Amino acid sequence: MIAIVLCAASFIITSFSTSHWVTFLGVICAALSSGLGEVTYLSYSSFFDKDVVSTWSSGTGGAGVIGALSYASLKEFFDLRTTLRIMLITPVLTAVTFWILIVHPTSLKDGCQSCLCSSERKPILAGEIDLSSKDYVSRNKSYTFAKKLSLVKPLLKYMIPLGLVYFAEYFINQGLMELLYFPNVRDWLPHEKQYRWYQVDYQVGVMISRSSVNIFRCYKLWILPILQMMNLIVLLVNVCFPYIPSIWIVLAIILVEGLLGGCAYVNTFYRISLEDHEDKEFAMGVASLGDSIGIALAGIVALPVHDALCQMQSFTS
Repeated sequence: MIAIVLCAASFIITSFSTSHWVTFLGVICAALSSGLGEVTYLSYSSFFDKDVVSTWSSGTGGAGVIGALSYASLKEFFDLRTTLRIMLITPVLTAVTFWILIVHPTSLKDGCQSCLCSSERKPILAGEIDLSSKDYVSRNKSYTFAKKLSLVKPLLKYMIPLGLVYFAEYFINQGLMELLYFPNVRDWLPHEKQYRWYQVDYQVGVMISRSSVNIFRCYKLWILPILQMMNLIVLLVNVCFPYIPSIWIVLAIILVEGLLGGCAYVNTFYRISLEDHEDKEFAMGVASLGDSIGIALAGIVALPVHDALCQMQSFTS
């Protein structure tokens, strides 16, 4: 409920904003909604079949494409404020999905009964959910600080590669992507549209890789941050000393960036979901801090770097 309310508030506040600080408040609401929703849904997924992780990841990948494509398309016909108000359909659909479509395990503690659906409804997931299975026994526990630390330590092998991938990924998105400008195509793709379609391209890569875990699985997660850092270096050098001759090459690199990010995400949580231990719910939630920390650090570093790079270049729109 809180995540949905924050999501709606982010669109409303930003669309009616008349100052930078109010806009920042809307962005903060969106970030809180995304972070809270992710950790909640990932933890909750531990009560379902392991394939829910792959479908969740695929859904988030698809949401990225739909969101970026919707924004790019709506901006062709509406102004920014109208576009943001139209996007209010997002929290509405989220609420309908969670409280009406999903069949919740009835063995969760009674305090959650208000969010449970009738057992007569069929699950949207393939197959039936055995609500009486021991796998769905409520795992609500109180953990001491020492216990939490002991549970986090074995998760570092997942969290560190994921965090590094997302650091490089969001450094590119927040610090470099806007500066990857090709004047030779501005007649049909001006500067602001180049950035929008970079985002669509990136989200397509994320969607493809987040939907691939049932076909392709990556067991050597440490390879992914190395490859993503290589993408960062290639694009950073191009921003400083332009050498890539075509926007299509940059689009290909950005597509690979999305593929690597999505691959790291889905394989990390899929592998955690395969582990058979009673603290899986806690593990799924804590592991999501890996990408959140990576994104936050990328934002902190990208802001001054972006300003410095802007002083090195002169752009024409």
